[in-house]
Amino acid sequence: MATYKKRGGRPKTKVEQQTKIEEDSATAEVFNTLDEGANKAEKWVAENQKYIFGVIGLIALGILGYLAYQTYVQEPKEAKAMNEMFQAQNYWEQAMTATENDSLFNLALKGGNGQYGLEEIISKYGGTDAGNIARYYAGVAYLQTGEYKKAIESLDAFNATDEILAPQAKGGIGDAFAALGEFGDALNYYKQAANLNTNDYTTPKYLLKAGKSAIETGNYSEAVQLLAQIKENYPDSPFVQEAQIFLGQAEAMQ
Repeated sequence: MATYKKRGGRPKTKVEQQTKIEEDSATAEVFNTLDEGANKAEKWVAENQKYIFGVIGLIALGILGYLAYQTYVQEPKEAKAMNEMFQAQNYWEQAMTATENDSLFNLALKGGNGQYGLEEIISKYGGTDAGNIARYYAGVAYLQTGEYKKAIESLDAFNATDEILAPQAKGGIGDAFAALGEFGDALNYYKQAANLNTNDYTTPKYLLKAGKSAIETGNYSEAVQLLAQIKENYPDSPFVQEAQIFLGQAEAMQ
């Protein structure tokens, strides 16, 4: 294609003149195409403006409805649920440090002094943060009072995001299965608990329980693999001494 020595200069030869005509024609075609596209878009908008405004209105109503629900329904419900759970949580905390604690756990679950227990909190406020944490508290209470199937159900329904509670909820399900003699399921949940959030406490704790469950199922090679991790990766853990004992047993049984 011919080029001009000076941008914007007038074409001198016939070839340059023809090239200029072609370029002007192509530019005009592009603008015409853009104009046609814009006209079509304007026409479509004009023909469908009721539909468009209707969709926008529905979206706006949805957003406003959500904000209103959060402000006037969910937030007050959250506050009420936390207030209602105060006494049940207090019973639960006392039970966790008491020697004779069955009665305290039952009070936490069923309620006392005219206040809701954890079961009622879950029933009435299950969709709130308070209702969710009540599932964890209830699961632990059921586990401590020997209601293992209820413990599994409650802990499994708990939506865990906390880095400590999440593995302990999985480990609690493992404890319930182990208490029921279902060591295969216990092993699975203990491994989940150990790997859910790697740290110096819950990881070796549940590796130990997983290793012991593997021994119970006769899977000695897996028991060795699990227990050896405690000795190798967590030598300062309070669980390392017990882990070494069971590791020796597993190695002898292979």
